[in-house]
Amino acid sequence: MTIFESIVLAIIEGLTEYLPISSTGHMILGASLMGIHDDPFTKIFEVNIQFGAILSVLVLYWRKFLQSFQFYLKLAVAFIPAAIVGFLLGDVIDAMLESVVTVAISLLIGGIVLVFIDRYFEGKLDKTDPTYIQALKIGFFQCIALIPGVSRSASTIIGGMFQGLTRQTAAEFSFFLAVPTMLAASGYKLLKGYKSGTLTFDANQWQLLVIGNVVAFFVALAAIRFFIGYLQKYGFKVFGYYRIALGLVILGLLAAGVDLNLVK
Repeated sequence: MTIFESIVLAIIEGLTEYLPISSTGHMILGASLMGIHDDPFTKIFEVNIQFGAILSVLVLYWRKFLQSFQFYLKLAVAFIPAAIVGFLLGDVIDAMLESVVTVAISLLIGGIVLVFIDRYFEGKLDKTDPTYIQALKIGFFQCIALIPGVSRSASTIIGGMFQGLTRQTAAEFSFFLAVPTMLAASGYKLLKGYKSGTLTFDANQWQLLVIGNVVAFFVALAAIRFFIGYLQKYGFKVFGYYRIALGLVILGLLAAGVDLNLVK
């Protein structure tokens, strides 16, 4: 991986992590197009630069993380389902991460859901704080995002809206839930990479990881600010159309026999 490639992936992570368009799916596509998806370090890098995205949430919402112990308990409750499923089905999830087809189909189906989801919830959203049971239900929705291309943000925000949370409250809870979820995934991936010998922490790897996290942090800051304002005014529809278009393009290219590993 070059510095340029690390910056491209970090920009993709920062832009897409908190938007309902799937950061994992976009990074798989980006790495595939640059011809580095099969590199073991790339897989570790893609997960690790989530640290930068996590920090952006902590910086923007630091007051929220100081408000009460109940806040952390609700996050813990919501975190548990994905932690258990991710641990039990880790190998299956890793296998799905290799599939561009899975990403394309997930983008397409998720896009169709987002196009119509605002109409479904019209007039039904009024809660501004989830209960423990509602937090747990949101956690189950997060499990769906273990499928590449689904979008952790989309699944948890929609999960929150099913509990009656306003779009802003659901989105912000999704951001908060990302902190323990992504921290656990990043830490586990780092440990696994270190034990396997893929992650050696040599000067080059350190440089790539630092650059990636710094870029992801600043891009995610801007993306979160944009998304909250846009979501309140316009809803999900444009993200749905984008996902549908991208999914159809990918499936069309694959059907035409185009090799998506374009850059060798």
